[in-house]
Amino acid sequence: MTDKPLVTRGFRGRLRDTDPARLPPGQYVTSDFPVLSAGPTPTSPLARWDFSVYDDDTLLTRWTWAEFLTLPAEDVTTDIHCVTHWSKYDTRWRGVRLDTLFDLAGRRAPFVLATCDGGYTTNLTLEDVLGAKAWVVYQYDGHPIEPEHGGPARLLVPHLYFWKSAKWVRALKLIQQDHPGFWEQRGYHNHADPWKEERYWED
Repeated sequence: MTDKPLVTRGFRGRLRDTDPARLPPGQYVTSDFPVLSAGPTPTSPLARWDFSVYDDDTLLTRWTWAEFLTLPAEDVTTDIHCVTHWSKYDTRWRGVRLDTLFDLAGRRAPFVLATCDGGYTTNLTLEDVLGAKAWVVYQYDGHPIEPEHGGPARLLVPHLYFWKSAKWVRALKLIQQDHPGFWEQRGYHNHADPWKEERYWED
């Protein structure tokens, strides 16, 4: 595995596992919400924020913040699992399914590359984001998502390790060939299934 960039972590403790059947191998449960990042927190004034879907480099559709909030949204309660071994049960989010976004864009492709403020990217298969498996979310626990947790909007892909739930997401690119993202290029697993402990390339 290649050297990992410096990561800042905000963390206060762990809980006893309240339901081991929900806990992937190598994880522990926390009531806190640790903050991990590879750089400074970007800021995106809502007046200038937009979200786009591309077919490779061709723009298919774009929404302003106000327009994005009018899209069909739903509440999601889910467990999340970080590659650094913490898990958090029953997190509550609100956002728009990727199924909805791609239906509105009118295009599908085998792979998706999420691009974000701050230069972060992560790659996913279309299979891993359709069928109510992934959302662009803008509320956490009934409130706007704080910038340190990826606000104003982040990707939520809870069945994969949490680095795939990219913070500060601004666009989704539909691509024909897979393209490893920021952490994947630095040794993290290309798929990231926590139940298989797909943490690093050699796993």
